[in-house]
Formats: sequence, structure tokens, C-alpha cells
Amino acid sequence: MSYFYILYSKSLNQYYIGHTSESLEERLRKHLSNHSGFTSKAKDWSVVYSEKFDSKSKAYLRELEVKKWKSRLRIEKLIQNSSAG
Repeated sequence: MSYFYILYSKSLNQYYIGHTSESLEERLRKHLSNHSGFTSKAKDWSVVYSEKFDSKSKAYLRELEVKKWKSRLRIEKLIQNSSAG
């Protein structure tokens, strides 16, 4: 099982978009650990959205699709619609 996911940091007021074949809990733990990279800037990341895929390549394609939007509004709408139901 693979996942496409969106993280949010309140302190940075920013989203991070990614994909993984690990569990979301393990991936988040790695984002919150000491490392270099974009998510190392904050320690308050949380998973605000995710989708499950049967292959890592499909999860990666979804990541690329959402990144191409280049629209915070559209990403927020995706998150809101998922929690509205």
C-alpha cells in the first residue's frame, strides 16, 4: 500500500505534499525527526489529507498532479472537501 499525503505546519503556515510506501505514521515520524530538508524547518507537521494507492507509482503521479496545481486555494479545498463528509 502506498500513500499520497499533505502535511501542514501551523508555525510556518505551509503545506508539504509527498508520497510514501511506508505507513503515514512512520513517514510523519521521519518528517518530525532531526534531518535536513524542507520539513526540518518546523516540528509541528501533521497529516491533514491522504489518499491510498495500490502502487507507489500511482501515489507519485497523484503527488505530481497536485503539485502542478500551484494553488494553495485548490489544495485547501481538497482538504476541506475530504473532512466535510
